[in-house]
Amino acid sequence: MIDLAVANREETFERMREPLAEREIQCHHVPVRERSVSLADPPWDSDDYDVGFVYPGRLMEGGVADALLEVPWVNDQNAVLTSRNKGGVIARLERVSIAVPDSVFVSNQVDEAELRAVFERFEPPVVVKPNSTTRGVGVAKAHDLDSFLGVCDYLSLVHDYHATGDKSFLVQEYLPEATDYRVMVLEGEYVGAVERSLSDSARANGQWKHNVHRGASATGVDLPEAWREIAEAVATELEIPFLGVDLLVAGDRVVVNETNARPTIDTATKYEPDFYDRLAAVIRSTAESQP
Repeated sequence: MIDLAVANREETFERMREPLAEREIQCHHVPVRERSVSLADPPWDSDDYDVGFVYPGRLMEGGVADALLEVPWVNDQNAVLTSRNKGGVIARLERVSIAVPDSVFVSNQVDEAELRAVFERFEPPVVVKPNSTTRGVGVAKAHDLDSFLGVCDYLSLVHDYHATGDKSFLVQEYLPEATDYRVMVLEGEYVGAVERSLSDSARANGQWKHNVHRGASATGVDLPEAWREIAEAVATELEIPFLGVDLLVAGDRVVVNETNARPTIDTATKYEPDFYDRLAAVIRSTAESQP
């Protein structure tokens, strides 16, 4: 039996626990955030676990957990950092000719003249997106220059605080009527996908973000082979073992919008039939990599 430390939120832990137990992998929930941890007498013993699932999203908490658990991770710190840097991901993918939205990276502070020049590159509306947040936090849509500058002013105010580590954001083209897909890739191979959509009432109320954590629904879908290959190419380029790849499809365009190295695991019916067999194999091989 392999003992797996899972620092993800409870929903992912609960969904993966039973399927992995059937494959001789025991999941243990080890939440590292929003709690106190005695460093002299920690709640975990490094001898209790063989491997970690994905490195914690909060890097300071992750550093403490990593030191205490002393395990290899399926997705390690570098994987999480690589994926979280949205601008870095877009730049890397564009360099290898993987389609992405037209994007400009802005490192605050910049003056108004430069922001005006950025806005004028696009056909409004534009999407303004903090570079390293998750779950759609801080993402805004600006229909005109005044509203765009207002969003940028707000980000500048936030970035004025010395404790704010990442002072960058992206400005991207907005793809109206695009369909949003989260594609899951494991060890470079497609393992499932969902279409994320909003209800008619949500759209009528002005909602446009497709994040499940903001009310969108996720429905399992069978993607065309060409789209699967795009997601696989992204995971291979970024060298991330377990990756969520967000595709936007608008007419003939298929672009990679974002990636997530700490993806929420959905219900098993939304994945390929052998998903948990393959996930178990990756967990075992990661555990065996420990000297």
